[in-house]
Amino acid sequence: MILNITSKQMEITAAIRSHVEDRLAKLEKWQTDLINPHIVLSKEPKEFVADATINTPNGTLVASAKHEDMYTAINDLIAKLERQLNKVQHKSEARRASASVKDIIPADEES
Repeated sequence: MILNITSKQMEITAAIRSHVEDRLAKLEKWQTDLINPHIVLSKEPKEFVADATINTPNGTLVASAKHEDMYTAINDLIAKLERQLNKVQHKSEARRASASVKDIIPADEES
């Protein structure tokens, strides 16, 4: 997996890069291909912003997180991506037809 990390108004240190890679590895437990993940880290006057765009075979994941601490912003970003990935992975299960009301009511009570 090739990871693109871009920064705006700040320098990406080795520690930040390794933290992003470690946290992004957490998404691999969903056993889906992460196609061209792009992380943008930027610094605003009072907070750090982390944005991500990741393509998967089932769709595109887009998330953003803001926090006063860069590492917390990255953790929040990965948590949002994980929730989205979970939702995409289980979408087919949620769309499966459930038991209808007719099937639940016994035939004796219908008359």
